[in-house]
Amino acid sequence: MKKEQEKGEIYMTFMQKKETVDRKWYVIDAKGESLGRVASKAAHILRGKHKATFTPHIDCGDYVIIINAKEVNLTGNKLEQKMYYNHSMYPGGLRERNAKVMKEKYPVEMMERAVKGMLPHNRLGRAMYKKLFVYEGETHPHMAQKPEVMSIK
Repeated sequence: MKKEQEKGEIYMTFMQKKETVDRKWYVIDAKGESLGRVASKAAHILRGKHKATFTPHIDCGDYVIIINAKEVNLTGNKLEQKMYYNHSMYPGGLRERNAKVMKEKYPVEMMERAVKGMLPHNRLGRAMYKKLFVYEGETHPHMAQKPEVMSIK
């Protein structure tokens, strides 16, 4: 590297512009997969880190559709021990649910929370989160976008 710099060659780092971002659609099937693995793969794609043109301060990620959220797995004792909390901001307004209740009644919210926690916690992360679509079952209304199937492995 020093030899090239001594010769006077200039290397420029590529910086993506938000106007030139090319977005694709991906489908992730969560059936039989671990919640964390599915969420980290989805967050990776939403951020755009799978692209050679990744730029940290630009929303250069792709759209992600997660299907079969109801059939995602949790390892260990997480079904009984992992807790989800909400507070209404009123006195006594704390609501607690364990992962078993969330998986049975609110599988979409459980998956969305897992992915959202892996995205940046600022306005850029909120923009990335809007490109996530989670569905309980096999079907989704985004076939017109011709999504590619993405494997977890």
